[in-house]
Amino acid sequence: MPASARELFVVEDDEDIARLIAHNLRAAGYGVRIFPTSETVMDAATSQPPALFLLDVMLPGGDGLDLCRRIRNTPRIAGIPVVFVTAKGSERDRLHGFELGADDYVAKPFSPRELVARVKAVLRRFEAALPPDVRRVGDLEIDGGAMTLRLRGAAVPTTATEFRLLDYFAARPGRVLTRDHLLDAVWRDTSFVTPRSVDVYVRRLREKIERDPEHPQYIRTVRGAGYRFEAPK
Repeated sequence: MPASARELFVVEDDEDIARLIAHNLRAAGYGVRIFPTSETVMDAATSQPPALFLLDVMLPGGDGLDLCRRIRNTPRIAGIPVVFVTAKGSERDRLHGFELGADDYVAKPFSPRELVARVKAVLRRFEAALPPDVRRVGDLEIDGGAMTLRLRGAAVPTTATEFRLLDYFAARPGRVLTRDHLLDAVWRDTSFVTPRSVDVYVRRLREKIERDPEHPQYIRTVRGAGYRFEAPK
């Protein structure tokens, strides 16, 4: 889809910041729709899903964290990328954002050029095609062509980042993969995601695919090294 056909939803209550974000994204060829509160975002998104959400955390009428949860729990829009743009920029805040399913986290104040670059990086990650292989491992069916995951025959919603991480693991059973290796392979064109963020995504995947996430069968931790994907016996 050409950039001119993409619409991004910017949820930001500060009018000056919203205008700055919108101006730079439009200059990069994106359509932009601004929401000063979170109240009408869900109705608009389920009616006409955007290509990406940019969410402030502190919003009147409901915060961006809760909005991200609602997006991830709504099947029609659950897979759409979410980028937080917020003044809450500590590592703890960033990791909490990733735990909720965010795909990137930009702290204010930010460089408009950097923000556009990171939006493009997230969208590239979502649009890059995967090999059309269907992998069946244990109770899992991982369809790279359709980017769908089934567990014991039932569809499991994932974000594109979660799916790409799982697909990368499943294509390399038995190999120990470091966090840095996974960052380079799955996130690729962004240097803004930290190795600790990989742990957050692994935890989210375990909650979706493991019978007991505390004692995983598929994604095993290799202490001091990283992770290894195994087919359960």
